[in-house]
Amino acid sequence: MPADEPAVDGAPAEGGLRKVSRVVLLDPEDRILLLHGHEPDDPADDWWFTPGGGLEGDETREEAALRELAEETGITEVELGPVLWRRMCSFPFAGRRWDQDEWYYLARTTVTATRATALTELERRSVAGARWWTCQELARAHETVYPTRLAELLRRLLDEGPPAGPVTLDTEIV
Repeated sequence: MPADEPAVDGAPAEGGLRKVSRVVLLDPEDRILLLHGHEPDDPADDWWFTPGGGLEGDETREEAALRELAEETGITEVELGPVLWRRMCSFPFAGRRWDQDEWYYLARTTVTATRATALTELERRSVAGARWWTCQELARAHETVYPTRLAELLRRLLDEGPPAGPVTLDTEIV
């Protein structure tokens, strides 16, 4: 797709770096909300991931985090905290390669009911639901979870609180 054509689902033209905001959403019991995703044409190729997505127009990363959280979960009553982690990643999905610069924001909520309110066409074909996970459940999980080491990262967050500044996670290339 030429660079001057509109992006699809917040994705720049092939080869461009997609700026992404993600939310580490914790409930009062310190459970984390993860979405269950899969390849659009292969539900058996699945994984769990934090809510979030690409920046649109001139919105800030904070605005994107809150918008994506509302669209994907229906949750708007949150206290958005600091950036916890930053990660570069590259992966195949829906017939193309996605190169992303992801920032993970801490957020807390008392709302635990979720309802996707504004999924894109691609998200409707690839997001199968949401689930609240305890840190112990994540540590025992055999499912694929992104970012990798999320159980360890969450345990450190719960034990030590947010880091003084964003921690750069290992680059992940799938």
